[in-house]
Formats: sequence, C-alpha cells, structure tokens
Amino acid sequence: MKIERLGQDKIRIFLTFDDLSERGIQKEDMWQEIPKVHDLFTEMMDQAYNEVGFDATGPLAVEVFALPAQGMVVIVTRGKYDHHHHGIGSPYEDELPEEVYEMEVTLEQSDTILYSFDDFENLIEAAHVLQPMLQNAGRLYKYNGKWVLQLEPDELEEGKHPALIAVLAEFGEATSVTTAMLEEYGNLVMAQNAIEVICSHFKRQD
Repeated sequence: MKIERLGQDKIRIFLTFDDLSERGIQKEDMWQEIPKVHDLFTEMMDQAYNEVGFDATGPLAVEVFALPAQGMVVIVTRGKYDHHHHGIGSPYEDELPEEVYEMEVTLEQSDTILYSFDDFENLIEAAHVLQPMLQNAGRLYKYNGKWVLQLEPDELEEGKHPALIAVLAEFGEATSVTTAMLEEYGNLVMAQNAIEVICSHFKRQD
C-alpha cells in the first residue's frame, strides 16, 4: 500500500492486488459495504494519518480506479465537516461521532494501461525493453510535467499483461490520471506507435 499526499485535503492510495488478496478482498468487493472493506478503509486512513498526517474526519469522497493487472488507485478527498450540525450551543458540539467516514464511493474501471515517467530517460529505457513485446503500440502525453504512456488493450497480445506491467512498474509508476483528463489537459506528443518512435529516435543510455 503506497500513500501520497496530493494536497491539503486529498490523498492517493495505491493498492496492489496482493494488498487486496491478503485481506481476502476481491476487486468487486471494493464498492460494497462489507466489514472487511470497512476494515481495509480504516487501515488505509490510519496509515494515511501516520505517514502523511491526513486527518480523515468528516465526509470523504472516495474515488476508486481499478487498473488492469496492477491494482487499484483510491483517491480520498476530505470535505468540510459541518460543526454546527446540531445548532449553536448544542451540548453535542464537541462530540464528533467515532465513525465519521461518510464515504461516497465512485468506481471507474478501465482496461487502458497508463504509466507515468518523471524522466524521459526512464521512458526511453522502458521503450527499448518493451519493444520486442509490443508492435505498433503506445500513445504518449506530457501531463503535469510527466511523460504518460498509454497502452490500449487491443494493442496488447493475450497473456503479455504481467510482463508488460513488470517493465512499466520498474521504470515508471501507475497513475490515477484518466484518458479523459489526458485528452483535455495533457499535450499529445505521439499519437501512435510511441514505443517504435521512441526506440528509433533515442538510444538507450549505457
């Protein structure tokens, strides 16, 4: 489980499928109100508090992005808790309930593989390793100062997913950015065959 802070009221949690399976949770369970998902969520919030100081009291909007073959990205945004819920001067003013996880969960599932690279050199390395596995694949965006490689399921051979993800995870990192966000806010650098184009123009650093 990897937690990073995106802002004062927002964190991103990356859960691998191992994180889920060792807690006996299936991908489909994530948007059901069941005790083990609740336990996982409590654990995530405890870890978020300990690691990045994220205080999870108040209403929380939870977005779950299911990513193919690598896990889930959970974005948690804290809303403002209404302290005057009971009226001014009420005896309950200071007694916030123990369980104030008011989760509003939305789920998006996509088979598109998106990985971001901080450094173009890392992307070049990855492209050269991926080239034997992929023909005519890849679309490249520049987004928020990072290079984002997009691979569509129809560009991938059956059974190659785990090997691809292993390479991508070695050189880059899974990102929760969506295709729609890339199209709207990113700059399209290579519309197609990004892997081939990168390999033919850039040599690997020895």
